[in-house]
Amino acid sequence: LRLRGAVSGLRYWSRRQRPAAYSLAAVCSRSMASKTPVGFIGLGNMGNPMAKNLMKHGYPLIIYDVFPDACKEFQDAGEQVVSSPADVAEKADRIITMLPTSINAIEAYSGANGILKKVKKGSLLIDSSTIDPAVSKELAKEVEKMGAVFMDAPVSGGVGAARSGNLTFMVGGVEDEFAAAQELLGCMGSNVVYCGAVGTGQAAKICNNMLLAISMIGTAEAMNLGIRLGLDPKLLAKILNMSSGRCWSSDTYNPVPGVMDGVPSANNYQGGFGATLMAKDLGLAQDSATSTKSPILLGSQAHQIYRMMCAKGYSKKDFSAVFQFLREEES
Repeated sequence: LRLRGAVSGLRYWSRRQRPAAYSLAAVCSRSMASKTPVGFIGLGNMGNPMAKNLMKHGYPLIIYDVFPDACKEFQDAGEQVVSSPADVAEKADRIITMLPTSINAIEAYSGANGILKKVKKGSLLIDSSTIDPAVSKELAKEVEKMGAVFMDAPVSGGVGAARSGNLTFMVGGVEDEFAAAQELLGCMGSNVVYCGAVGTGQAAKICNNMLLAISMIGTAEAMNLGIRLGLDPKLLAKILNMSSGRCWSSDTYNPVPGVMDGVPSANNYQGGFGATLMAKDLGLAQDSATSTKSPILLGSQAHQIYRMMCAKGYSKKDFSAVFQFLREEES
């Protein structure tokens, strides 16, 4: 693992979308009698509500994010904000990281002010970022040298599930430590699944997101075709969702504006899971397919589509904006 590029990670980290602020008034009631602090690093669109759900379950937090503004509402709610990942590790022996890319994870763990500078022996470090499985394995080796435990636990479900505490966690690591990880992850998700050794959580997430991208593109194409054939989009969505074409992209996260409320397509594709992150995850799938000599014909095509989207001004839009992108490409 090359760490030379890690110092540039913060620049990439800084490009992610910030979460919309909302009041912590509803999440600050807790009994802290038996709860020890949990470190949380990375308060983006997903990390923000995940951290709030830990608060709901009574865990005091030691918070860090490269954007000080992201920490303000937590600080106002009485949580402790520190100035680096190393400071988090000094004050907490259970830490969750939620970062956009492999470079960001390397920086947070192995950088000049990273977790490994001050990690305590016996600490449990859970990385919920979606990164290269090989990076997770290398980080686990470095963590093990410090006498601590590393587990990869990427998530599925999107921002809505993060807010409601219904995420699915795919966990890789030493099985004997799974129960300890499950205690925390169960506060943020309704499904916590043990996948095997370190890196298998990432493998499961990469496969899931490749399928999600393919199904979202398929839903967008089917909806667009139906609309052009004169069908009402709400009626078409209803028919798809009671038929064999039904999928999460059609019945929970429909990409057509006006079909569903409370999804990014109803809000000019703002929030949610960015097209840039989807392109990144598809790149991870492509790399894994190459290393394992696995054919991913549709996955590769999806990767190219999302890369084109990002190049043509959709990088800050939710990945469901592929519907809008395809319509513009046709015209």
